Amino acid sequence: MDNILKKNTTIEKEIDDFLNQFSEAGLLFKSGVDIYLSGKKDRFQRTIDEITQMEHKGDALRRSIEEKLYRKTLIPESRGDVLDLLESLDALIDRFKGTLYRFDIECIEIDPKFHDDFKELVRNVVNASEALVQSSRCFFKDISSIANYMHKVSFWETECDKISTMLQKRIFRDTELRLSQKMQLRDFVRHIDKIADRAEDVADDLSIFVIKRSL
Repeated sequence: MDNILKKNTTIEKEIDDFLNQFSEAGLLFKSGVDIYLSGKKDRFQRTIDEITQMEHKGDALRRSIEEKLYRKTLIPESRGDVLDLLESLDALIDRFKGTLYRFDIECIEIDPKFHDDFKELVRNVVNASEALVQSSRCFFKDISSIANYMHKVSFWETECDKISTMLQKRIFRDTELRLSQKMQLRDFVRHIDKIADRAEDVADDLSIFVIKRSL
């Protein structure tokens, strides 16, 4: 029961590559926000290009995995759960990319006094997504170890909620900001925090997949 792929090395490697893409997208997202806050516009554009290419590669890997699962009739008892998991992870990569694009499109101005809080929020979002990656790896290869990582997704999501609430309070209590600025900053905080919320949703689905495999 430990290895759902039953030693099918070809698809196992593709799933490893896909999960690596997801993990690296999170790191690139964190780096992109740091670069944006530092005002390095050229480097930020390169980061957007990189994460866009990463998303395309992730899409291609997901489609290839799906095609192999159907064509070779692999793991029919868990195929639907695996496809749902891959699609949910792929959607999270798109959220990483989409958030960086929002920074680029809206050219939001973030006062340096909020930088540390934004960075901490992003850091914990990436921690949540990384815990989800580790949980997903265990689902495919070592399901008995999945509990070591699953609970961390919820932990980091809760930390994100705390930071998000605190940061929004700071923003709206700042007398130097116009209301329009406060609302734009709030929307960005919520948008970033939503990534962690979605990661927790995927982890909840994953926990159900684990229960189904144990029956």
